[in-house]
Amino acid sequence: MLGLEKKDATLLLVVIALALAAPILLNPFPTESAMAQFNAGYPDLMQKFAIYGIFAIGFNILFGLTGYLSFGHAAFLGVGSYSAVWMFKLLSMNVIPALVLAVLVSSLFALVIGYISLRRSGIYFSILTLAFAQMSFNLAYSVLTPITNGETGLQLSLDDPRILGISQTADGGIPLTSLFGLAMRDSVAVKLGGWSFEFSVGYYVCAILMLVCFYLAMRIFRSPFGLMLRAVKTNQTRLNYTGLNSRPYTLAAFVISGMYAGLAGGLLAAMDPLAGAERMQWTASGEVVLMTILGGAGTLFGPVLGAGFIKYFENIFSKINDSVLQNWFGFLPDGVENVVLWVVEHFVGPGWHLTLGLLFMLVVIFLPGGLMEGGQRIAGLLRGKRKSGGDGGGDDPEYHPGQTPHVAE
Repeated sequence: MLGLEKKDATLLLVVIALALAAPILLNPFPTESAMAQFNAGYPDLMQKFAIYGIFAIGFNILFGLTGYLSFGHAAFLGVGSYSAVWMFKLLSMNVIPALVLAVLVSSLFALVIGYISLRRSGIYFSILTLAFAQMSFNLAYSVLTPITNGETGLQLSLDDPRILGISQTADGGIPLTSLFGLAMRDSVAVKLGGWSFEFSVGYYVCAILMLVCFYLAMRIFRSPFGLMLRAVKTNQTRLNYTGLNSRPYTLAAFVISGMYAGLAGGLLAAMDPLAGAERMQWTASGEVVLMTILGGAGTLFGPVLGAGFIKYFENIFSKINDSVLQNWFGFLPDGVENVVLWVVEHFVGPGWHLTLGLLFMLVVIFLPGGLMEGGQRIAGLLRGKRKSGGDGGGDDPEYHPGQTPHVAE
């Protein structure tokens, strides 16, 4: 199917099913239940899952295949956002031209930065990309204020000279971003019993683009080009001794990765037409590194899983406040309740980073291959139990306790 082997085609079908059914799967608890706050099936959060999934997939093409660790990928995310907003201001509120411009500008920007940074490898490459990202952040924040609007951020206004659209609606408001007449904010709510499911145009636009990006990444992983990138990661010096120049391959991977980041930035602007310099900070670059490593660098689905994991913690755990905790532990005696609240409140709400940090430490220590390795181990154990239950004993030949399993891609 689509030029993929059976295993890859099956994985793609699973990802498609998960993406399309996300509004249902991410709302497991009834709307009025106490656990409803853990539901993640609302449009804004699902859009972040898909957008940052694209960002992480693109970063994984560079880091997962070549081993080049970039600390400056947020620069392309920010450039994509600025480009998209300018297209909304000057041409049309249709998201297609904005996304095209975001990808083109970010690819050119990545070509320049990659051409310079890839002259070095290892930690020197990482420092160079970080330096370029911080330069971009400071330029957007100060020197390029006429283009970026500085610390206020670039946003739409009622006097934008929009060539192929209206500058303001009949009621005097700013037009909404749309896809051929379908507003990105449009959604349909479906109620079934105690559950409420919301199907958003914006989410499905992001999800379809994520699926396209996932498919393209899959083809890159299985192509001769992807094999060359793996060779670079394995031993670039030995590869160069064979007479092959690896720099064009690494530069191509860097540009492709930058294009993915630019697309993600354009989608962020399409969902909320605002671009600020904070999207280019080093913290945003570090976030995509965490997503990729947490999910499983070098795997296909791992970066998407890592992106969803981190964004879930950021948007769900950070909203758990003292009143919610009191509802949870109100049945305890007063003294015990106060102690429990004092302990737990450090791991939720503003302290959600502490929980994420601990989980990241556990994953790095016990699951070097990320969450995908954890899933692989669980699957191996389940296969071993089924086999021992069916024939009276025996180990799974693909997994043995104490042996680190191969991380599936």
